Amino acid sequence: MAGHSHAANIAVKKGKADRLRAKIFSKLSRDIMVAARGGPDPAFNFALRHAIDAARAQSMPNDKIDYAVKKGAGLIEGIKVSEMLLEAYGPGGVAMLVECLTDNPNRTRPEVGGIIEKAGGKLGAANSVLWMFKRRGLIAVKTADIAEDRLMDLVLDAGAEDLTPSGDVYEIQTTIETFDAVRKALEEAKLKPTMAEMKYLADNEIEVKPEIAQRILALIENLEDHDDVNAVHTSMKFTDEVIALIEKA
Repeated sequence: MAGHSHAANIAVKKGKADRLRAKIFSKLSRDIMVAARGGPDPAFNFALRHAIDAARAQSMPNDKIDYAVKKGAGLIEGIKVSEMLLEAYGPGGVAMLVECLTDNPNRTRPEVGGIIEKAGGKLGAANSVLWMFKRRGLIAVKTADIAEDRLMDLVLDAGAEDLTPSGDVYEIQTTIETFDAVRKALEEAKLKPTMAEMKYLADNEIEVKPEIAQRILALIENLEDHDDVNAVHTSMKFTDEVIALIEKA
């Protein structure tokens, strides 16, 4: 029986690992598709090059990478993907923006809306919560890679708005217009960001009770599991309590 139990444990662990791997590949594919909308050649598309590098770092097969590039760039006959931004209120009245990439908006909206409603939230009309957010570039660079004052000079000269130390990384904030210029400056300085993404940042974050935070975090996870969802942004403040909940999960 012990041997059988051990084999069963191995099977369970392998199943979890396979599901996690599939989830990671799905997210990487969506990132590649979004970036490929700016052009299928990574030599002329910095965002695509970054997305492909991230996929290769996770050992994503080349055929899956190539398919994601072609699908995002609209090079596969009969498949046309488009970006969709859904606005919603989550538990506790927290504002939410859900970025989607879909080949069927009529399918995506009700499916995503159903996930939100099941969690106690609801979809909103156009601009019901979008006005609470600003689109910004966020880039992270390891603190071990460069001194703060040197990095500050580098990114501010390239057009960054702000630089803040956060744990073992520096968080660099840019406008939409200066995002690519800052990334290029980092690349030319031989610095490899651990993250470089466009995000919607709430103008005013709100603190919520731990039980509401848990519901929001569970909702975010369920939304990100949907094949068409590329990113989820909220107005919830990530306090030390919320971060502890994430680390415990």
